[in-house]
Amino acid sequence: MASASHRRPLRKRRTALVWAVAVAAVGLLVSLVIALRPGGEPDTVRTAAGAGPSTSPTTRKPTPAPKPSTASPTPRRTRATAVSATTPPARPSPAAPRSSAPRPASGAAPLAGRIKPGTTYDGVATHYDAKDGDGACLYGPSPDLMVAAMNHTDYETSQACGAYILVRAASGASVTVRITNECPLPCAPGQLDLSKEAFAKLAGLSAGRIPITWSLLSPSTSDTVSVRYKTGSSRHWCGIQALGHRNPLARLEVRTGTGWSRLTRTEYNYFLSPDGTGCGGSLRLTDIYGEQLTVDGVTIRPDTVQPTRVQFTRR
Repeated sequence: MASASHRRPLRKRRTALVWAVAVAAVGLLVSLVIALRPGGEPDTVRTAAGAGPSTSPTTRKPTPAPKPSTASPTPRRTRATAVSATTPPARPSPAAPRSSAPRPASGAAPLAGRIKPGTTYDGVATHYDAKDGDGACLYGPSPDLMVAAMNHTDYETSQACGAYILVRAASGASVTVRITNECPLPCAPGQLDLSKEAFAKLAGLSAGRIPITWSLLSPSTSDTVSVRYKTGSSRHWCGIQALGHRNPLARLEVRTGTGWSRLTRTEYNYFLSPDGTGCGGSLRLTDIYGEQLTVDGVTIRPDTVQPTRVQFTRR
């Protein structure tokens, strides 16, 4: 008969074995239940299969956020053009030197073009047959033939028309001429093409071409300014011309319901109102010195010279 000391360990082993079998049976039962669920596989396997290739959370690199661009955005050309065209230039700093042109001195001509008073120009004189003295300025026959054609550059779209020019030769001889014509290219800047009668005051016609100096003159005259409407002028379209002005004419304006409207000057020395604005109304004439003359009572009478009572100041 076995001793009590040997029986107790055997009983303990049997109890442990029973518990092990029970645990194994429970585990097998749980596995069968899981295997027989719809889908036929554990949740962990099914989740991994639906997500595609798995990546360990500790090794997966998150998608980096896009870095902000450092390049300047491409400007819109139309907007840039509009801004550059409408934005006024920045004002200079108070410490910066001013670059504006100096104010003209007393007697200067702020509205003068290329030909300015008080300036002597170098050039050459040639001569041509002026006939009755008419030319590109369309003044008509001249009372005398002391006239000249201004070179194309200094003619400046007829702004030289009517200007009085004092011409001097190297010999010391001089003559005063009125610009009534244009000398086309190849007449060079500074060149004057004088009437034969005017050229003869400086040198023999056989000389053909002589060096000269010349300058603008504001002559003494008892005549007043006259006005003429061009052929075909009416209330719907007109061309207006001023004649006999002592100083070069810078502007011709017509009166409108809101003020004065400046007309465009042509190369044939008429100021045009293409829509009839101001035709037959008051006129305002401005010379290169800025002096203004207002003329009333000039009606639309094409090709008729109508005298006024006004004249620019002698300078």
